Amino acid sequence: MAGGRRAVADARRVVVKVGSSSLTSAAGGELDVARLTALVNALSVRRSAGTEIVLVSSGAIAAGIGPLGMETRPRDLARQQAAASVGQGVLLSAYDAAFGRHGHTIGQVLLTVDDVTRRTHYTNAKRTLDSLLDLGVIPIVNENDTVATDEIRFGDNDRLAALVAHLVRADALVLLTDVDALYTAAPGTAGAERVPVVGDAAELAEISIGGTGSAVGSGGMTTKVEAATIAGAAGIPTVLTSSDRVVDALAGADVGTWFVPQERSRGSRALWLAHATTPRGSVQIDAGAVTALRDRGRSLLPAGITGVSGSFVDGDPVDVIGPDGVVIARGLVNYTSGELPHLMGRSTKDLEQEIGPRYEREVIHRDHLALL
Repeated sequence: MAGGRRAVADARRVVVKVGSSSLTSAAGGELDVARLTALVNALSVRRSAGTEIVLVSSGAIAAGIGPLGMETRPRDLARQQAAASVGQGVLLSAYDAAFGRHGHTIGQVLLTVDDVTRRTHYTNAKRTLDSLLDLGVIPIVNENDTVATDEIRFGDNDRLAALVAHLVRADALVLLTDVDALYTAAPGTAGAERVPVVGDAAELAEISIGGTGSAVGSGGMTTKVEAATIAGAAGIPTVLTSSDRVVDALAGADVGTWFVPQERSRGSRALWLAHATTPRGSVQIDAGAVTALRDRGRSLLPAGITGVSGSFVDGDPVDVIGPDGVVIARGLVNYTSGELPHLMGRSTKDLEQEIGPRYEREVIHRDHLALL
């Protein structure tokens, strides 16, 4: 068994992500129960051996296509949500039957971006998943497509899977797709070779990733590499391969592409702020504030702000942009976009004396700030 791949074979807790293309028929794009059952059989063997499994599964929208008489995956958000509403029940019913034959109980967990970025929601999501695992349940996780909007979407389950792996402190992440590995060029083209190991992000510069997803899915190879990068930043090793090689992948065999994790993992709050949030606006800061944030670990104060863009409210994520136009951080802001222009460039002490004590606070506290 090669090097670091042993981490998957020895893992006590594994997050497995499967995409829509691995669960649907090639012809009509409807849910393929035989393919789903084959995946469940493989995961059940590992679960019966004592490994805790969290399954992040796409396929709700695809599962709703057939019952609603649609020919292809809908493009508009409203129809996607309708398909997800119908398909989620179909998908969970199929999983329940397949896992039930092995004596395993499943539990559904639907998440939105807010569930993993706002502190109280984050804590609740973590508590729920931990409780399910403690009870021996296999959580089936998906984005809550029926209520998510364009502004609060993960956009793909690859990123969600990486963040869930961090949330549950998984020992490994397995990304299953319809391609058996990452290749140096498009699979099947002349000279394309499998990339067995990715040691760091710099090695990806010479690889043509591309891809925007299948006809029934929303991800592509780019999102899977991003997911592996997020997991790696949390110290979690990742293997990317096709669903028909899941048994070998879980056994630590030399299949797919192995992404080596970073030795020093990023803190949980910083990781989620950097990768799970979508900025609602931005604040521009001066050079002094950049130094305070980067080198001194300080909070962002009104005195360092030189400009405000976008429309946001207290608690929203915003990007922090240096004088050179480069985004240096992302954080949860304590003021609205309407308030900040009247406060920027002024000290908190002056603001407190002139306006009131509630203005003697940071624009972004360092505990809610992630350097990028």
